[in-house]
Amino acid sequence: MKLFQSIFGRGETRGRYPEALIEAAIERAVDGSDPRLRLLPGYRRHLRRPVIQAADHVVALVDAMAAPVAAGRREHATDPRLGALFASASDMLAIFARDRELADFLATAESRGEPRITTLLLCERTQRNILGMEVVGDQVRRDVPQVVVTFSGHRLLDPRGHEAETRRQLKRRAFDHLLTLALARIAEAHVERADLVRQRDLLRRKLTALERGGWSFESAPDVQEDAAELTAELEAITAQLGALGAEGGLLRAHMEIVTEVLSTAERQLWGEDITLCLDAMNVERPIQDPSARRSALRELHNARGRRAVLLPLSLSPSDLPAREDFLTAAQRVLS
Repeated sequence: MKLFQSIFGRGETRGRYPEALIEAAIERAVDGSDPRLRLLPGYRRHLRRPVIQAADHVVALVDAMAAPVAAGRREHATDPRLGALFASASDMLAIFARDRELADFLATAESRGEPRITTLLLCERTQRNILGMEVVGDQVRRDVPQVVVTFSGHRLLDPRGHEAETRRQLKRRAFDHLLTLALARIAEAHVERADLVRQRDLLRRKLTALERGGWSFESAPDVQEDAAELTAELEAITAQLGALGAEGGLLRAHMEIVTEVLSTAERQLWGEDITLCLDAMNVERPIQDPSARRSALRELHNARGRRAVLLPLSLSPSDLPAREDFLTAAQRVLS
């Protein structure tokens, strides 16, 4: 892992990586998708260019992230992004304190003596249409259509004592995410193949029953079906199976999936800038509205339709409340 991480080190240039590091990235791509790809002759040659393309993309993706935002009690009151993402400063710090990955890092020797920790916040954004109230002049209007934006599922990724190390870890994580997308495609291909095989076998049985009903003394099936239609459907399914690769060519089909995902990394995982204008209750407002707080955020998307708001943060461990253990919390609830 240490060798692989260094492909995203401080001194590397996009597209120009030491050969040993490219080899390490290729092996990680194989381990993260289907280790049996090593059985294919020339697998390193097939993966070399896609791996470099994917590495270039994740380097650019993480380098494009903004500088970490200081996240403390005072900053929550002044930074509209923190005000939108967290209901209050106390709520924000409590979420940080409960985060498992941050707690695990703070328990390591690496974190000792670090005045600030850099990490990446991820959370999900949802919008709801509601009927609310608005004050216009000296009148209160009810049942006014409004859009409320909420953020949930807050979690912290790759906390480290230095921003450069956090970014390096995030590049590794982004590369690994591409591999999970390839692995999901491989799994879906297996499911699709199994389903098509079942359909093919069912159609073959139906055709056999029709043939027996028409060409022998055996009884015809209860439901009359058109043999030509069944034959056409069977041929279509056989063609789909062929497109997925023959049973003996599964590894080559898997290799095609991995190379496609890595070589099209920019279409598999990408960032998008969003701008929200929200009031103190996270209700969308026009930019000219005095209550509107403009928040420029970035959202991460993947090819499977998942998305998450991301914000690099810098926080002080001394600001965090004590982490309540499970037993204490249970006793408090039951008392």
